[in-house]
Amino acid sequence: MMVPIPHLIAFVGAALLIIVIPGPNVLFAIGRALTLGRRQALLSVLGSVVGSIVPLTVVALGLGTVLMTSALLFTAVKVVGALYLIYLGVTAIRDRKKLSLTANTGAGGRSVRQGFVVGATNPKTAVFFGAVLPQFTAVDAGPLPVQMLVLGVIFLVVQLLCDSVWAVVAATARGWFARSPRRLEAVGGVGGAMVVGVGTGVACTG
Repeated sequence: MMVPIPHLIAFVGAALLIIVIPGPNVLFAIGRALTLGRRQALLSVLGSVVGSIVPLTVVALGLGTVLMTSALLFTAVKVVGALYLIYLGVTAIRDRKKLSLTANTGAGGRSVRQGFVVGATNPKTAVFFGAVLPQFTAVDAGPLPVQMLVLGVIFLVVQLLCDSVWAVVAATARGWFARSPRRLEAVGGVGGAMVVGVGTGVACTG
């Protein structure tokens, strides 16, 4: 048996709401788009979506309750993600003068790996999977872990589409800045500062 259609429709609505509102994943993608361009931003989005599989799997295996009820564990995950974001932001600010030389290059694998860490440690995603996702399952619709995985995959597809749109829009705006090395350096600093801000916000959020 599968998740009831009414549950699926309601879940897609909830997923859209939580994804469209800019959070760590979205703001990270925007920051990477402004700093490195569309290709690297989209690779970062791909990495964050793959990283989101980590909290989804944890919840589906029944460990989500532990994460949600353990303040120490949740805080540890949050702090790791926040510190990593701040590190990436500081690195982007430090390297902003190199953007005119590296605008169309970059290690795709690195962007995917960085996005993966951001997605795996995103507290908003962890809370959604741990506290919200189980609400859309049905006791008589089959094994709950399977239902949660199905819903989680739907969430990841919506996340991939929405975050990619954010990244493309931000990268398009970056094109204007790329015509001038000084503009590009400035936008690189702004993109880095944005990522630092996201990390700080994650660290300070309860």
